[in-house]
Amino acid sequence: MQIAVSACLLGEKIRFDGGHKHDHFITDGLGAFSQFVPFCPEHLAFGTPRPTIRLVHGQGGIEVHPSKKEDNLTDALLATSNAELSRLKAAPIRGIIFKSKSPSCGLGSALVYRPNGYAEGKGDGVFAKLCREHFPLLPMEEEGRLLDPWLRENFVMQLFAYDDFENFKASEPAMKELVAFHQSYKFMFQAKNEKMYREMGNLVGNHDKQSFEAIFAAYELLFKTIIAQKSSIGKNRNVLEHMAGFVKDLISPVEKEMLHEQIGEYAQKIVPLIAPLSRLYMFAKNHQVEYLLGQKFLNPYPKELALRSDIKSGK
Repeated sequence: MQIAVSACLLGEKIRFDGGHKHDHFITDGLGAFSQFVPFCPEHLAFGTPRPTIRLVHGQGGIEVHPSKKEDNLTDALLATSNAELSRLKAAPIRGIIFKSKSPSCGLGSALVYRPNGYAEGKGDGVFAKLCREHFPLLPMEEEGRLLDPWLRENFVMQLFAYDDFENFKASEPAMKELVAFHQSYKFMFQAKNEKMYREMGNLVGNHDKQSFEAIFAAYELLFKTIIAQKSSIGKNRNVLEHMAGFVKDLISPVEKEMLHEQIGEYAQKIVPLIAPLSRLYMFAKNHQVEYLLGQKFLNPYPKELALRSDIKSGK
């Protein structure tokens, strides 16, 4: 899996001051399961080290200016941003991680100034804005927001689901394979958006007798939209209770009581999600409940990332 990442987050010394912002979760965590495509339109446009720049809301829209001069650097940064965009389009990337607060790469966190020098608010950096426009369904996040365990877990889940779909698409599936693929995501979808999950089910059911090509195109849009939505403790609890129904007649009364107690403790933020999930997986494994074992919700990404072990990964 290839992920595009702001080069300074990978430890490259190309910040305006010649430094970096090495993010070890990206390089040491995600790096074990992916390859990185680094980018930095500011470095390409202005070199390193370089004067700081800022976004200014001018008469014609957002402009790029040096922090201490009136020069207009918009065209220069746009040129390198478009060059980097073309490079990312040529790579089979599965997501983008931006440097927060950057005038080129900030994803909703870049400060925008008025011509008089006062801050107006926050918005997208020049390059981040282009990426939003050209990759509307691609997983994107800032490293600053990934410090939040809940946002981190949801983003990583989205990354691996997006990659899974792209690999599935490349296999040139038929309707039978699409039905099986959809079923494997049942509980993950329900933990995100029950209404959209049902819409996808109706699509796969093909009650309108559409061509497979039309169904698959519509399904892809829905799939990439639903995986971008955030799960919640309440939705996860409902899914856990639903999954428990598949083993309730196979386990002892004591085991059943312990399982539901653990699900309740998760809902009360006493234990992390991995606790009831591990128990469910154990029961499904012991009793060979294949339907549960095939669910992506149990293992949406490599377990070594251990994101569901953090009690703060749920909201």
